[in-house]
Amino acid sequence: MRLSVERTRVKLIIRKASVCWKGGAKGGTQAMTNESTVLKKAAFPLRSLLKKNASKVPAELIAAAHARSFSIALSDELGLKARATGETITTATVTAERLAAGWTIRNVHLNVVAKLPKMTQAKFIDAAVRAKINCLISRLLRANISMNAKLETTTKPRQRRPVVP
Repeated sequence: MRLSVERTRVKLIIRKASVCWKGGAKGGTQAMTNESTVLKKAAFPLRSLLKKNASKVPAELIAAAHARSFSIALSDELGLKARATGETITTATVTAERLAAGWTIRNVHLNVVAKLPKMTQAKFIDAAVRAKINCLISRLLRANISMNAKLETTTKPRQRRPVVP
């Protein structure tokens, strides 16, 4: 008896980013580059980081990645097409704290404001909650993730016609 094993293809996405560090831990510069060249030798001076906010740039990069990843997940959950009308604006706020073990991300707050025609509030909120749960960066982080999501109406108020005597 011969068993047939069907292979399923797993799609893997492998992305890279690199940092060129010049100087010591107390000063110098670093330049970041990634494959898509969104960051191409982007310079980050270390002096400003070593004073009060040692995790400022990494926290900002995590916030940017989270806002983008959530926005993609929300678009997918809403079933938006490439040329969909309307817009969503997502702001991710990362709170980092210096603990005895080092810098730690304590929480992330997502603020989502959308103007989407023909969208109901209930459908929007359901999709936003699913997107928060299914977002790649949300699943990566161990931090508490909170969210405010608001759907703004896109319809203009009807103008009253003047009464003609």
